[in-house]
Amino acid sequence: MNLDYINSPTREGKAQEIYIVTSGEMMAMYAANNIARGVLKYAHSGGVRLGGLICNSRNTDREIELIETLAKRLNTQMIHYVPRDNIVQHAELRRMTVNEYAPDSKQANEYRELAKKIINNKHLTIPTPIEMEELEELLIEFGILESEENAAKLLAK
Repeated sequence: MNLDYINSPTREGKAQEIYIVTSGEMMAMYAANNIARGVLKYAHSGGVRLGGLICNSRNTDREIELIETLAKRLNTQMIHYVPRDNIVQHAELRRMTVNEYAPDSKQANEYRELAKKIINNKHLTIPTPIEMEELEELLIEFGILESEENAAKLLAK
């Protein structure tokens, strides 16, 4: 995975805090782990820190618990859970933010709450990215990914 999108501002000393948006989907978690790896690369020389994971819900099974567990393994926190809401698509179709389109909506309040948490966040860490095997074990533990044994049994049926 190319990490130029994180390496450039981090390497140039422009980034102080990084927040990773992810979901309970495997590829999103894989990408979050790789971004954490990029933050680690510049944490000692550039002083950048990881502020936390933001779970942008995809309504996967046990998503909150899964992302909280991933956050702990990455030495950070899930700073906020953003529930899925179709109002986001309605706003996007009008080329507006949710806060412009529906400022009094529950979703707009979620974004305001997230902003407050980021502004007040004092829990900035150096991440501890995990190996792919550990990520796969986490996904198996939460029932997202079948173990090799169970996958073989399913294929044999």
